[in-house]
Amino acid sequence: MRGEIGRAVRRGARSGPHGGRAGLRAVTAARLGIVTVLIALSACGGQDAPEQTAPPCRTERFEGQRFTHCIADPERHEIALYLDGADGRPLERFGALRDLLGDVAGTIAFAMNAGMYGEDLRPIGLFVTDGEERVPLNRNAGPGNFHMAPNGVFYADDAGWHVATTADYAARSPRPRIATQSGPMLVIAGKLHPDFSENGPSRHFRNGVGVDADGNAHFVISDDMVSFYRFARFFRDVAKTPDALYLDGAVSGLWDPAGERMDAAPPLGPLIAVRNSAKAEP
Repeated sequence: MRGEIGRAVRRGARSGPHGGRAGLRAVTAARLGIVTVLIALSACGGQDAPEQTAPPCRTERFEGQRFTHCIADPERHEIALYLDGADGRPLERFGALRDLLGDVAGTIAFAMNAGMYGEDLRPIGLFVTDGEERVPLNRNAGPGNFHMAPNGVFYADDAGWHVATTADYAARSPRPRIATQSGPMLVIAGKLHPDFSENGPSRHFRNGVGVDADGNAHFVISDDMVSFYRFARFFRDVAKTPDALYLDGAVSGLWDPAGERMDAAPPLGPLIAVRNSAKAEP
């Protein structure tokens, strides 16, 4: 097309009765025509192009260490918990979850391990899925991170997504669609867990979840080995979540389809999956 316009311009310049002036007018008109067509095409393209949304997971650096930060938006996403496959045994891996979901796997925005579990891969704390309580709230004292008081619960009900201490959850007596209990709490009402030391020696790959003031759920996994103190401050200072819960460490894993990432973590217990919601479709 470009060559055809050029040839027409040259023919007009040669055949004009007034020589150069006619040629100039022809060239100017042709150029204006090209500009008009390009503007029109640009406008049409802008109208027809679908709105681009940012991928839910991104890599961020905080104090020199890497974190993958995934955000679930209640206007775009739904959250579900999974434990067992069709055979009644724990899924253990993200690949098994993908196979279980079949065609629905294409709706997954991302997934992570969802809380602490025993040697049988069963949750050691509250576990609710599809409104059914499969493991009751665990208020026992004991050793290990799970029992580092206060521990807490991530849950979803008709009002949205929440993180609460175990005591607050028990006092509220909600009726959740999903819930998973873990520990310790990372951030409580804007303050770091009181037992975290700034120079604590424990370093692990870690993952957790917090909910911000707008109701978005922030799922974070460290891509470097970090302390509890730094991990908690990422939630408080970067994700801006006033309450955040530790999900696990050492075995932490992420499935991020858009980023072509599926961690080959050790056998996992409960899994949490964030799905693209049908209500977000245009």
